[in-house]
Amino acid sequence: MIVVALDPPPNVDAERWCFNIVSKLVGGPRLAGFKIGLPAIIDRGLAWIPRVFEGFDGLLVADLKLADVAPIMEIVLERLRSAGFNTVIVHAFIGREGGLREVAEWCRRNGINLVAVVSMSHPGSRDFIDKHTREMVEMCRELGVWGFVAPATRPEMIRLVRSLAPEAKILSPGIGAQGARPGDALRAGATYEIVGRAITRSPDPRRALEEIAKEQEEALRSI
Repeated sequence: MIVVALDPPPNVDAERWCFNIVSKLVGGPRLAGFKIGLPAIIDRGLAWIPRVFEGFDGLLVADLKLADVAPIMEIVLERLRSAGFNTVIVHAFIGREGGLREVAEWCRRNGINLVAVVSMSHPGSRDFIDKHTREMVEMCRELGVWGFVAPATRPEMIRLVRSLAPEAKILSPGIGAQGARPGDALRAGATYEIVGRAITRSPDPRRALEEIAKEQEEALRSI
């Protein structure tokens, strides 16, 4: 399954750019949802989100990688929920008490899928985050966290998370521009592959989505 990362290039109207991409992709093969990152939200705020995604019932992921105390995160979460997001990415390293415990409870009450980052694709992830991936996954499972982020460029991390949390959703960025091939993360145990520029910067985004979906299917058949 594919989650398309909508990261508008500089000096464009973020709403118009996202609407153009979304209108071409909705209904496409293996499309599970869209992910909106911090640059687009900083650029245009949240008011445009309902306009662009009106009627869309898939995953709508707010990728702010929240990392704060619970009361502040809950304020942000409420604003994101009101804008139409149904899935939110946070950092797991903030810990349990005063952080993830309260946030996980808030998300359950309000119907939000909580996704925790437990590894990242850049080399610096090995300095601190990856040394505690196992502990973070186990903590998040105890708290009932819906899913995890683990990089497609490092399938060993996906396999680790899947072994620790067999029931969880795993979202894996890094397909295309960062080097992972479509299907690599799914074969390692991911639920969704996050794809950005390979689709959104293509002259024909719908055709690019279709080609990536086909590559995913071929990769899964070869397991």
